[in-house]
Order: sequence, then structure tokens, then C-alpha cells
Amino acid sequence: MHPDGRSRRRALGLGSVRPLGRFFRYLALALVVPPALILAALVVGAAFGVYPADFINFSGFQETLDAQLAALDQDPLPVPIAVLVAAQFVNVLIGSIINVIPALGEELGWRGWLLPKLLPLGVVPAILISGVIWGLWHAPLILLGYNYGDAPGWLALAAMVGMTIVIGGVFAWLRIRSESVWPAALAHGAFNAAAGFSLVFVMAGEIFSPLEATILGWTGWLVPLVLVVILVATGQFRAPAPRDSELAAESASLAGSE
Repeated sequence: MHPDGRSRRRALGLGSVRPLGRFFRYLALALVVPPALILAALVVGAAFGVYPADFINFSGFQETLDAQLAALDQDPLPVPIAVLVAAQFVNVLIGSIINVIPALGEELGWRGWLLPKLLPLGVVPAILISGVIWGLWHAPLILLGYNYGDAPGWLALAAMVGMTIVIGGVFAWLRIRSESVWPAALAHGAFNAAAGFSLVFVMAGEIFSPLEATILGWTGWLVPLVLVVILVATGQFRAPAPRDSELAAESASLAGSE
């Protein structure tokens, strides 16, 4: 590949994935952290009394399954509800991998190209600006009622921007520390795959406002916000220093392409 093409790929985070240990470590974090944040949002929402949770009997999930089976004129599944809940975590793993390619389409723009362009302004401004732009990009869907239902358009869009700032901060950390866009894309895919957890752990017959509860609402932003603050305070948004072996390998590769 021509050096200019290699440089463009590297700038977008599509270049070398070496060292492999670091790359796979951040891929693993990308699979685990977003679903963990979504689950934490439900716990925090329940603690604040804005998310009616049932973490023991999963009554809302059972109610939904029973209704779906009744609509199909099927008998209830002879499987304990806890087993079906556990299966949702497997579905999230599978969905995360399936979602990588469509998520990459967004992440090449937000964390692949935009974030590095903004980093000279500082980490916090880069997270804020890229998060706002990412959120506003969803404006057409949000104003049509996506995610926030009957909430006023301005409030729904403000809530979406709040969420994309804090979650974008987590994705930015994965992008910077791995020096690759792939962990951010996998995290985006995992985030989308785990979004339905709020319907798995809700109490039967109860409703909640996405402006207040789940990762979409203000209580759901608290844990990722604390995580991002800690990461910023501990210098975890600094790109890792290149190892001597990496520099030598890259120099050899460039020399061979001339």
C-alpha cells in the first residue's frame, strides 16, 4: 500500500492493530463496558425510584413473553424465566458482533475522523463537541419521537445530546487508548445490542420515562459520567507511547514500500 494510503488508514484508526495484546484487551472492554453501563443505569434508576425494576422474578419480561406467545396461540415456554434472561446476555454478545459493521459506519466519522481533529483543543472539549455533534446527528429521528416518545422535541433532543456526550466519552477512551477505531465500533454495537435490557428487568404492569430512567435518562448518565471523569483525571485519555519494536517495524514497513 502506498504510504499516503497507510497514513489515511492510520489516521482513521483502521491501520495497524499492534500490539495485539493491547488491541484485544480493548476489544474485550468494548464488549463488556457498554452493557455494564446499561445495567448500572437500571440499578441507579431503581435506586432513585424512576425505574420500576424486578431483578428477581423478571415479571415484566415474563409478561411480555406470555403476551407474545398468546398472540401466536402458543403455549408458554417450558423454560424457567431466569434461563431466558441469561439467554439475553448471549444475544447481546451475538448482536454486538453483528452490529460492528453498521456501527463502524458511524464510528469512522465520530471517533475515527472527528475526535482526533478535535483533540488539539483538549480532551474535555473534544468529548463535549463530538458528543454534541453525534447527538444532533440523530435529530430527525428524535424529533419524530424515537427513544423519547411524547417528550417535547427540544427536551428529547437535549436528553439525546446528554447521553451521547457521556457515552461518547467512553467510546473516545477506547479509541484513543487502543489507537484503533475497531474497539469503539464494537462498543457501539454492544451498546445497541444491550439497549433492550430495560425491558428485561422492568416490573410487570409498570411504565417509566426514558427522560429519567435507563441509559437514555439523566440517572443513567451518572455512572458513565463518573467513569469518564475518573479516566480523564488519571490520564487515561493519553495515547500510549509507541514501543521501540513498533517504531522499528513501522520504519521497516515504510522503507520496504519505497
